[in-house]
Amino acid sequence: MKLALIGGGMVGQCYAQAFAASGAQICGIADAHPPEVLYMLARALGTPVHTTGGAWLADADVVVSAVFGAAAREVATAALGQMRAGALFVDMTTADPEDMVRANNQAIASGHHFVDVAITGAVNIHGAKTPLLCAGERAGEVATLYRSIGSPIQIVGARPGDAASLKLLRSIFTKGLEALSVECLTTAERRGLRSQLHDILSDVDKGSLRAQMESMVCTHIEHSARRRKEVAEAQRQMRMAGIDPLVLPAVESLFERTATRQACMPYQGKSIEAALQWLLDASAQPAGAPANA
Repeated sequence: MKLALIGGGMVGQCYAQAFAASGAQICGIADAHPPEVLYMLARALGTPVHTTGGAWLADADVVVSAVFGAAAREVATAALGQMRAGALFVDMTTADPEDMVRANNQAIASGHHFVDVAITGAVNIHGAKTPLLCAGERAGEVATLYRSIGSPIQIVGARPGDAASLKLLRSIFTKGLEALSVECLTTAERRGLRSQLHDILSDVDKGSLRAQMESMVCTHIEHSARRRKEVAEAQRQMRMAGIDPLVLPAVESLFERTATRQACMPYQGKSIEAALQWLLDASAQPAGAPANA
């Protein structure tokens, strides 16, 4: 197996080294501004460093892109024009999922294959053991490739862009929870109630995350007005403790938007699908705007 890597940063270096250790031949690494550490790695692997893609990419069976998301589509377009017919392009960037779809269409038109691989952890901590998601018609082949270097990788579908989308969705949840945890635990610490807080939140660990999320969404609409008042009171308590809330004002705005629409257009549904559709309609209009039937 011959691999080429585009992007010589931490991710590119990590996977170049891991693939080489597994027996793959690294036929080149490209980086617009190669750091000295990349040259050192390339010498150890016996592979050249390039500052751009080019005819050398035609030697690779698989081209892995690990550049910044903003440059991902441009890099993919250029690389696909240099790769041999039937070769596989693997996009490990944080590009817009729509750019992944466009790049996949370009790959198909030029006789290549495209798979997007989303990184869902910290490569600087876990290296090649970092969890990954992959999507595309050749996702099974790519999963096998990454498993050969010990990477935990999950196939999430045949549509390129789905892995990137799921990573972003995961970030909405995890980064939002992280921010709320900061506000919650700092306030608890200031109040001297951190250990007790963990005790009273122990029930959160007892059920499934999916059931809990869907329950919250299903009950959110009917109880949004009352819960908004709780959020407002929580902010008052934070300020009394000397902590300026940043996340909770946005939380209050969401509850207020729901309560405003609920007052104009009472929710009658019972299922998670009905609740999500009602909330999608609510999110499509400014808070306080007249609701449409």
